[in-house]
Amino acid sequence: MSDHDGLPVLELAFPGPERDRGVAAIRSGEKTALTGLKEIYDHAGEALPAAGQRYSVVGSDGRHAVTIELVDVTVLPMAEVGDDFAHAEGRGYADAAEWRAAHIDFFTSEGVRDFLGRTPVVDGGTLVVAERFRVVPE
Repeated sequence: MSDHDGLPVLELAFPGPERDRGVAAIRSGEKTALTGLKEIYDHAGEALPAAGQRYSVVGSDGRHAVTIELVDVTVLPMAEVGDDFAHAEGRGYADAAEWRAAHIDFFTSEGVRDFLGRTPVVDGGTLVVAERFRVVPE
């Protein structure tokens, strides 16, 4: 799917308050990182993102909200995500432990289960795609 200027679309979480808070945090500069479950990319047959890629981030209404450019992409076990990255997610996590708990909840949520067709095993060894980005002025 593509949107603004033919860029691939990036949808944070699922439509609703969680997505809208994430988009607002990107716009305000609080959020400069995001995390994906590697298993979702594998299941969808999608290539992993790479530094330099740009995305049109959409709001819950499906409309373009902001353009971002990835500046760093790292695949690592959840247990290796540190406090700095957790803070860069812009969700107010106190530390990496709080970040992990929130991501385990999300990655085992109904929406992810429905997409994968099963509940994934998510623990400290689970591979995640940790992405840092910058907002592209429009």
